[in-house]
Amino acid sequence: MFSLSNVLYFQAGLGALANIFLLFFYTIIILCHRSKPMDLISYQLTFVHIMMILTAGEIWLTDLFESLNIENDLKCKATFYINRVMRGLSICITCLLSVFQAVTISPSTSLLAKFKHKLKKYIIYAFFYLWSFNLSFSSNRIFYVGAYTNVSETSQMRVTKYCSLFPMNIIIRGLILTMTTSRDVFLVGVMLTTSTYMVIILFRHQRQCKYLHSVSHLRASPEKSATQTILLLVVFFVVMYWVDFIISSTSVLLWMYDPVILTVQKFVMNAYPTITPLIQISSDN
Repeated sequence: MFSLSNVLYFQAGLGALANIFLLFFYTIIILCHRSKPMDLISYQLTFVHIMMILTAGEIWLTDLFESLNIENDLKCKATFYINRVMRGLSICITCLLSVFQAVTISPSTSLLAKFKHKLKKYIIYAFFYLWSFNLSFSSNRIFYVGAYTNVSETSQMRVTKYCSLFPMNIIIRGLILTMTTSRDVFLVGVMLTTSTYMVIILFRHQRQCKYLHSVSHLRASPEKSATQTILLLVVFFVVMYWVDFIISSTSVLLWMYDPVILTVQKFVMNAYPTITPLIQISSDN
């Protein structure tokens, strides 16, 4: 367990540094240059990932709460609530990023082309809706998470050193799981649909460029580079998110968390926010 904890700290440190660098980079672009909708989406996603890493388990933010002498119950509620909100925003904004790129590269003859000139306006509304939705959607964490106590241990599911999930009615537990699953299945479905659409467009573009003998132009296309990056992020996100979802859902349904499984879940949960900035930095000239 000691070595696994060290891996978690290394992962969190790497992810935090990469995301902070990227956040600084996008802040300069937005403040000093004419920002594009893609920059605004990436800025939001980077901020969300920083908060996800800070609230993952008991790595950093909980230590800050402890140094401020904030009681464990409030610390647990705040940490879990913020983390759930950020996880929800991560899947929503990644989906938004995929949809935005699909609209951006769509041919002028497609139905999506008419939305291109309205993207920046729609992006602002999308941010407002996504934040409002996730802040309300994850509010149940305030009621069913709190400080771990030795009283009635069998009724609590300990998920960190100081925090645990409180027992909830089987109907409420099933309702929360159903709503969360429905949201995730819908968003992942949208991501896979837009990703398939982008792959088809890239394939057609490649075939046309080969026909016109200008493959070098295709390789230099910033649209192609951005699309490939987003496709890579979407595929990686879908794999990591569903591994995390399966672990957490199974643990909640069985009402049992093995310490090793919990550590593995934390690693999987932080894999996407750690890898994302590294992919963006390496692919963005």
